[in-house]
Amino acid sequence: MIIQENNKQIFTLQTRNTTYQMKADRNGVLLHTYYGPKIQEGDLSRLIRFADRGFSPNPDEAGRDRTYSLDTLPQEYSGSGAGDFRLASLELELADGSRVADLRYVGAEVKKGKYGLEGLPAFFASEDEAETLVLTLEDISAHVRVELLYGVLEEYDLITRAVRIVNTGDEPVRICRAASACLDFLSADLDFITFDGGHVKERGLNRAHLRPGVQSVGSIRGISSHQHNPFVMLCEPGAGEEHGTCYGLGLLYSGNFEAAVERDQFDNARATLGIHPFHFSWTLEPGKMFTTPEAALICSPNGFGPMSRQFHRAVRSHLLRDVWRDRRKPVLVNSWEAAYFHFDTPRLMELAREAAKLGVELFVLDDGWFGHRNDDFTSLGDWYPNEEKLPGGLSALSAEINGLGMEFGLWIEPEMVSEDSDLYRAHPDWVLNPPGRPFTRGRSQLVLDYTRPEVREYIFQTLQKVLDTANVSYLKWDMNRSLTQVWSAAIPAGRQGEVYHRYVLGVYDLLERFRAANPHTLIEGCSGGGGRFDLGMLYYTPQIWCSDNTDAIDRLSIQYGTSFAYPPSTMGAHVSAVPNEQTGRSVPLETRGVVALSGTFGYEMDLGKLSDREKDLVKEQIQAYRESYELIQQGDYYRLTAPTADGAPTCWMHVAPDQSSAILCVVSGQTHAGPPFRCVKLRGLDPARNYRVSGDEQAWPGDVLMQAGYPLPMLGEYQSLRLWLKAE
Repeated sequence: MIIQENNKQIFTLQTRNTTYQMKADRNGVLLHTYYGPKIQEGDLSRLIRFADRGFSPNPDEAGRDRTYSLDTLPQEYSGSGAGDFRLASLELELADGSRVADLRYVGAEVKKGKYGLEGLPAFFASEDEAETLVLTLEDISAHVRVELLYGVLEEYDLITRAVRIVNTGDEPVRICRAASACLDFLSADLDFITFDGGHVKERGLNRAHLRPGVQSVGSIRGISSHQHNPFVMLCEPGAGEEHGTCYGLGLLYSGNFEAAVERDQFDNARATLGIHPFHFSWTLEPGKMFTTPEAALICSPNGFGPMSRQFHRAVRSHLLRDVWRDRRKPVLVNSWEAAYFHFDTPRLMELAREAAKLGVELFVLDDGWFGHRNDDFTSLGDWYPNEEKLPGGLSALSAEINGLGMEFGLWIEPEMVSEDSDLYRAHPDWVLNPPGRPFTRGRSQLVLDYTRPEVREYIFQTLQKVLDTANVSYLKWDMNRSLTQVWSAAIPAGRQGEVYHRYVLGVYDLLERFRAANPHTLIEGCSGGGGRFDLGMLYYTPQIWCSDNTDAIDRLSIQYGTSFAYPPSTMGAHVSAVPNEQTGRSVPLETRGVVALSGTFGYEMDLGKLSDREKDLVKEQIQAYRESYELIQQGDYYRLTAPTADGAPTCWMHVAPDQSSAILCVVSGQTHAGPPFRCVKLRGLDPARNYRVSGDEQAWPGDVLMQAGYPLPMLGEYQSLRLWLKAE
């Protein structure tokens, strides 16, 4: 709900559990007055105090009032060069070379429904589910208008933010920085939580108390990256899963980003989130508009768990658009770890027949099906079937796969090109690279210039021809290198700072075209696993390959960190062979199944090499996936314990929204002599109901399970439990 007090220029956003408020003061500065647990309406600007602070300058409107300074006020969207020396939300370079952005409030509008963003991902909602607030600020001297967009999805405690910047003057203006959100706090007694790592070790949780100065994470790799995720949290120092106030901030963007927090000289804090300013500038011609990516904010008064569950619900209901959102996704097997590049039709059909016998529903042909690709040095960009390997092409192969009762899926990497390819030989200028410089290669491949419409058109037409001739129901859209030497032959020299952002817009444009042309095709995002696991990509692909690391024990930490913002239904998770390709570790097939069943489910192995007992277990896992799909994909997710390096088990739960059933998952760590007896306290159950736990003769009261706990059996190293709880 949006409450607008025009006579006081106060704007209050009320959600189910939180309150967010702004006020335009007497000088037109838009102050941020409060964001936190829900409170009564009122003018919260009285929380702001004033004093004459040395070296904090005073704007012209303040006259002789030395207590009024932009350097000390909590602001809704900070400018630069006009007396506020903290993190800037907006930096401009004007035609005269000056770099001042000084914004003042000029108006407001409240609308039913949720705003949309042209060419960019955004949460969506009907008029009955959301409201939009547009606050207009202006820098009169620069002739720049800034529209702050707020979407309020009350039921989910979700507040979205985006910014439109309009040049209302007669000369070009260069945007040098444009954050999507700025959030000021009157106290810096906060912890900053980020999700960091690298390839095959994504989204590990890191927590640190705010120190003086700026702390930040981000990416300048052209993708949101394996190294740092565009979702961060701020919280009270003592906050945990079910207690303490915390704030989740996510950016709906799949390129360079920066999430920064500053603890200033007066122990206030400011957080900004948006496009990374590295190599970013945007020339705004007169009358033109620039739109930032959307930021998503959820505050939880009761810890991380409620915040995560609200993000999960909002993502599932108001970000995922695919028809597969409400359909059970098929159990798949991917050919990569079974065959790599070395296959032909008989070999693939051998793999497919073994999979079909066990109940697998989708066969995915990974790399190596196109051009003359028998290794990763060649043929990217030549998207036509290799008929030496596959006589009759994909049309014949998909028909044979379908004849086994399975659907057919395909791996593609449409943003890349190999130097040894027909496409590169025909269009060497279609790659990102400054003239006269030698290439910097990643995975022996170059990056196509997706800022160019003709490049996107060629890729679309070439791949769509494949999809039109073969019955492809699933695409794995991969992207296997960071961007380097980012320069486009199609963009003037003075506007090369736009290339990174235009590249992301090009990716979004092509994904949207494929979605529209193939509305029933399931597209899974991938960038070497989790290198582009972000809210923006989920708008186009309803699931993302969580990590190239399929080791079940490592996946505990990866999926744990991912779960703070992203629901299990979006996490690509498969059972792979042992010893594991990434770690060399051997983990029981039962445990590999328990971990993978808490995401989108499938296999990465030659299923024909399994023993009869293991094949029976695969059948049981597939049946368990079908039986528990709705609970896992649509239920509430509870982190009971965090993964640790010692022998303590990692525990989590999936709970039905009506609390009628739940699944408890437990995976043990390393074993040590003389292990303790352990009980795990469950969450999310109805304390007044009794629950029958699978394998137990007597039912357990819900309050006992949550307050006293459930006794775990002694488990060996890397063993697991997956227990159903059903209310009586």
